[in-house]
Amino acid sequence: MKGMSLKIGDLTLRKPIFQGGMGVGISLSRLAGAVAAEGGAGTISAAQIGFMEEDFDENPRKANLRAMGKELKKARELARGGVVGFNIMVAMNHYGEYVKEAARLGADFIVSGAGLPVDLPALVKGFSVKIAPIVSTEKSARVILRYWAKKFNCIPDFLVIEGPKAGGHLGFTKEQLQEFGPDAYEEEVEKILGQVRAYEARFEKKIPVILGGGISGREQADRAFALGADGVQVASRFVTTEECDADPAYKRAYVEAREEDIVLVKSPVGMPGRAIHNSFLERVERGERVAPQKCRGCLRKCKPSEIPYCITEALIHAAKGEVEEALMFCGADTYKIHGIETVKSVIKELLN
Repeated sequence: MKGMSLKIGDLTLRKPIFQGGMGVGISLSRLAGAVAAEGGAGTISAAQIGFMEEDFDENPRKANLRAMGKELKKARELARGGVVGFNIMVAMNHYGEYVKEAARLGADFIVSGAGLPVDLPALVKGFSVKIAPIVSTEKSARVILRYWAKKFNCIPDFLVIEGPKAGGHLGFTKEQLQEFGPDAYEEEVEKILGQVRAYEARFEKKIPVILGGGISGREQADRAFALGADGVQVASRFVTTEECDADPAYKRAYVEAREEDIVLVKSPVGMPGRAIHNSFLERVERGERVAPQKCRGCLRKCKPSEIPYCITEALIHAAKGEVEEALMFCGADTYKIHGIETVKSVIKELLN
């Protein structure tokens, strides 16, 4: 229940709230450490995390691995003993290497989406890190639960559901996004919970379920708990906090966004996403190609010669506050944000 602690194996959250991972450079050590210090779970996004390292352009993989250690260490210093982990996308190049590094560094948890993390249990074998897949539909939950049970004889330490109102890359087709209204998606959540309960019974072990996507206020958080979620995942509300790692101009873009400014976009790698409309997206919509300056090898299925723009470069512009040259991912309810807050005040409002 809201306001109560949440246990995930031997981890204890004083508040049942996960801060969603936001790359590139939006959820790093400052935000993750602040959320953890307040009793929630702070999440560092591993997506191109080393973009500020001097050798990023020459060796992004090496820069990213080094930055993971730096950011986790800084987050730990801020967290006052709280829970800190990583969000690592399956779609990333060198995914397995990043997962193993997070486990080696002693992260408390790894959350993994943007594809099904079918091999995640094998990658962290021998480490105590907690692991969780991100799913959006009953089908994806069924597939990953069945696969882990059959191949590894295990189940997730917890499971994250991301609904259609989430920001960034979305785990739905364009047709599903049109199909899933609030009532229809609540039915889908109940189906996912049914899959979870079946595997809990089979393995005689609790799988805490964290529900995210459109958790923008207390009403949405209360509804998530009423549906049966054990915790909530919140991302966009944390962007406009004093502690967030994003540039102030990025935060202002959130505060100034109107409902009509929040649009669905097609990622260069074909996935739908949600972002704030700006002059950069206008150029893309006109068919203008913003050629990549240099490929940093971020995603496995990307073909630099064919994409309309480089998602790494567009997201780095966002992190640096160059908002008219940026892809600014956001949640569907971002327009409801009207000012800069603190992590403490956001958590207090959401969980009362």
